[in-house]
Amino acid sequence: MNRLVIVCLFSCAMAATNPAFHAAPPAGAPPGSSATTPALAPGEVGMDEKLGGQVPMDLVLKDEEGNPVTLGSLINKPTILTLNFFRCTGICTPLLNGLAEAINQLPLEPGKDYQVITVSFDERDTPEMALAKRTNYLKQIQKPFPPTAWRFLTGPAEATQALCDSVGFKFKRQGDQFVHPGAIILLSPQGKVTRYMYGITFLPADLQMAVQEAARGEARPTINKFLLFCFSYDPAGHRYVFSITRVVGTVVVLTAAAFVAFLVFSGRRAKQTSAQDLP
Repeated sequence: MNRLVIVCLFSCAMAATNPAFHAAPPAGAPPGSSATTPALAPGEVGMDEKLGGQVPMDLVLKDEEGNPVTLGSLINKPTILTLNFFRCTGICTPLLNGLAEAINQLPLEPGKDYQVITVSFDERDTPEMALAKRTNYLKQIQKPFPPTAWRFLTGPAEATQALCDSVGFKFKRQGDQFVHPGAIILLSPQGKVTRYMYGITFLPADLQMAVQEAARGEARPTINKFLLFCFSYDPAGHRYVFSITRVVGTVVVLTAAAFVAFLVFSGRRAKQTSAQDLP
């Protein structure tokens, strides 16, 4: 009986975590279409962390005025790097909003203790779009904040791809949009990757600690990747959505593992008791 229960639990867990285990497409959807994630090869999209790695400081991008600028001329203090594209209708705006919220509560001096650099990985984005983005986000900062402390940069595909590769940021074009992870990356004043922080909200205390570690050049492993795991791309709506099947699958797997451990422990105790009862 116990074996049957274990088999059933693990069968449910594997079904729930299987990429093929999705809800039926909505009414009117083309046959074979999916309302969840597009077909992607394992590891094709996501973050391949490169802690201690170096971003290319000689990389040439364009600033908000269209002038060429190298990363090395900008990165001279702890830097919060975000990789986005300016026409994104999904996770980019919530992520940048969440970063602006955290900055509002950050007890550090922008432009001195840290800076933010946002780079578009879409070669179609223009300096005019970058300037508009910077203007919008500077309005969200509710404390003195020099404009040069948050830069929005664009560039050709080869340059932005090189930057993405250097930090392990993997994305894929899907029609007019992109499938990509949501994260911010901390860089030391020398351009060394020191921390990854995932999701669209960031605790000011965590961000402060990450900035201070970047100032010392200390690379720290990522503790929380849960938000990245729980969000998947919706190709129909061009946005990230909560993947309930993955969460349910994880819960089922953990429950099954706990139940198996309980059965094993109970069986051993029963055997020990039986042995002690024998004359």
